[in-house]
This record gives sequence, structure tokens and C-alpha cells, in this order.
Amino acid sequence: MPRETLPEVAFAGRSNVGKSSLINALTGRRMLARTSHTPGRTRQINFFDLDGRLMLVDLPGYGYADAPKTEIRRWTDLLRHYLLWRASLRRVCLLVDARHGLKEADRPTMNMLDESGVSYQLVLTKADKLRAHEMASIAGRVLAELATHPAAHPEVYVTSALKWYGIAALRATLGSFALLTATPAAMAAPARAE
Repeated sequence: MPRETLPEVAFAGRSNVGKSSLINALTGRRMLARTSHTPGRTRQINFFDLDGRLMLVDLPGYGYADAPKTEIRRWTDLLRHYLLWRASLRRVCLLVDARHGLKEADRPTMNMLDESGVSYQLVLTKADKLRAHEMASIAGRVLAELATHPAAHPEVYVTSALKWYGIAALRATLGSFALLTATPAAMAAPARAE
């Protein structure tokens, strides 16, 4: 892992929830983080330096992955170690597929973040796949559950990387974690992989 010289915002969630797609949308780069329709393609922690001001971190997905159990266990241990011990970590964006809402696979990660005091923000992805009333219902249920989690931010971002819905608002929030010389516009600055 790179040295901890920049504030970091990490993206966690189930396999195939859209972590890489969201990072690409936030940075305005279509191919920065590699995307795939196959669950479990991100198999390591990927760091993206945003102009020396903020580091975005694409974590391996949890839950289903087409990989040997020993490799899945290794990813899980790596993910846990990163989330619990990375001093430069400022926020975890916990991504949840809006079509399904919170699932049992999300709760151990939420509990671990609560117990360790790591601040996390819930981000519903793939909002373009739902009607407005369905989205409102899912968001309401998620907000109600978040109220029972002490490390969770009490708001939910609703996004679509495909339709760019909610991207500007999330970009502005995450931009606030950048070094003081940065502005929210820096989120759109060229990024490079570490």
C-alpha cells in the first residue's frame, strides 16, 4: 500500500454493486477503475491519487465472487485490516444496490465499522433501475436502519453512475475531505493509479 500521505475515502460493498463505476463517474474518467459484469473482478486494494489532494480507494467486494474460498478469505482479511488500521482513512462509502437495499452480507461490515468508530456513508447505486416511489421506499428503509448504527452518517446518497444522478452532490461531499489547498472541483482532476 502507498504511504499514508493523503486523506483517503474508500469504497466498499458487495461484489458487483458498482464501486468501480462510481469511482469512474466521480472522477469523470470512464476507464480509471476497471469495471466488469463478473462479480469479484477487483481482487486487490486499488488507490487513485487525485492530484495530490485526495486518495480514492477501490476495495474488493464482499459476498459472491467466482474465486477459490482461500482467495476470498484473503480478500476479506485484507479488507478488514485496511478498514480497521488505515490512519489516513477519513470516510468509507458503503455502496448498496438500490434494487435490493441492505442485505445480510452488508451488516457485518457495518457492525465492524461501528465497533471500530470508522465513519461511513451509505450510497445507493443503480438508482436508474427503479421508479421514484420504489427508490423512496428503499431509501426510507435504509435510513431507518442507519439510525441504529453509531458510525453511520445519517444521510443516504442516491446515485446512478450510468445517468450521473447524485454524482455532483457526492463529489462535493467527498471533496471536503481533500487537503485544504483543494476545492471540490479537484474531484474532477486527473487521477492516476498507485
